Amino acid sequence: MTTERALVIGGGGVAGISWATGIIAGLADAGVDVTGADLLLGTSAGANVAAQVGSGLELAELVRRQVDPTVQSREIVPSMEKFAGLWETLAAIIEELRADSVERRRRIGALALTTESVPEPERRAVIETRLPVHEWSDRDVRITAVNAETGELRVFDKDSGVGLVDAVTASSAVPMVWPCATIDGARYTDGGVRTSVNADLATGYARVLVIAPMPDEELEGQVAGLVAAGARVEVIAPDEATTAAFGLNPLDTATRVPALEAGHAQGKAEADRVAALWRN
Repeated sequence: MTTERALVIGGGGVAGISWATGIIAGLADAGVDVTGADLLLGTSAGANVAAQVGSGLELAELVRRQVDPTVQSREIVPSMEKFAGLWETLAAIIEELRADSVERRRRIGALALTTESVPEPERRAVIETRLPVHEWSDRDVRITAVNAETGELRVFDKDSGVGLVDAVTASSAVPMVWPCATIDGARYTDGGVRTSVNADLATGYARVLVIAPMPDEELEGQVAGLVAAGARVEVIAPDEATTAAFGLNPLDTATRVPALEAGHAQGKAEADRVAALWRN
């Protein structure tokens, strides 16, 4: 038996949070409100957006929290050199271990555990400022993370016994940039270490909208799997304007406003396609 609608939001840094928020707002302004999805599934940046949408805060206020300096989250911006090094290292590991995803996740997790970063409490405090509500709601919100030592996927929800802030902090722990998050003695790294979107975790839902801020080589196969299981699926990926707004470092806070604006415009442009999925 299928459940009805799932909203799946992938990773993409600070820019990805703003862009996905803009997409959702643009859709709503065009008459397609996807915030009432039965499942809100988030990875990394998407974990933040899923938690924000699940908080019950008005969409206009979520938008304001991305663009108004008086209420924006207090971010730490990593150097461009560190960010560029991340991509080079990850690309090499993925190429070497393309056929063994668990070993690949372990290898990346080992690097995440040993790379010097800011203290864990300092990074967690950033997530606290991102989330308007720090407790799980009654909504079905699911947050992905990867055990940095074992490579195993962990999906947190309101019944997992883990606090919302801790779950989102773990999911957002970009390896080799931010520290692994410690939860019940285990160390967790970014949920995007498995795949950037983890759309396959929405299996069992009849209608799936995927918002994918960053490229994900696994996404096409995951979408095919969802369709084979009986789902209708639509994917929104960055258009040319969004790619320009993200720039070279999507972890840079300077991307927030342009990414939000690009997402809002793209959401409005995608409204008819999404409406056909969401309403029919």
